Amino acid sequence: MINKIQSKLYFLSLSIFIILIDQFTKYLMLYNYKLFINKDFLLFRIDFVKNYGAAFNIFSGSRIFLSFISIIFSILLLYLILRKNNLNAIDLYSYSFILGGTIGNGIDRILKGYVVDFINLNIINFPLFNIADISINIGFIFLLYNIFKNNR
Repeated sequence: MINKIQSKLYFLSLSIFIILIDQFTKYLMLYNYKLFINKDFLLFRIDFVKNYGAAFNIFSGSRIFLSFISIIFSILLLYLILRKNNLNAIDLYSYSFILGGTIGNGIDRILKGYVVDFINLNIINFPLFNIADISINIGFIFLLYNIFKNNR
């Protein structure tokens, strides 16, 4: 019983860590963007944009709708992590990464009305993104991996 509780706390802690890193990097960008903007790294460049929509700026200007979706998905993911006992580690990692990213972007949407995006890939033409977006995508990759692994 204690091991299950420790396991659940570990995965919630992972989500909280992602939220903290995401919010810290967005804070740095929002209040110090002149220091970081146009800094070029090997694979990416730091830029700054206020994204009023979701991925690829879809649903732009739909703050209430997107905030509601963030809250609903966060509650669902919390339920899955805390209450479902038949999940394997990959499921729990994927839900934790998605939860961290969802809450990270949800905080921005609810408090600011937009999401701070700042990572711009040099290798392909792609919309700007942030740590929360990376976390959500890592979670989806874990989910896809688990689906394909279990369907063999």
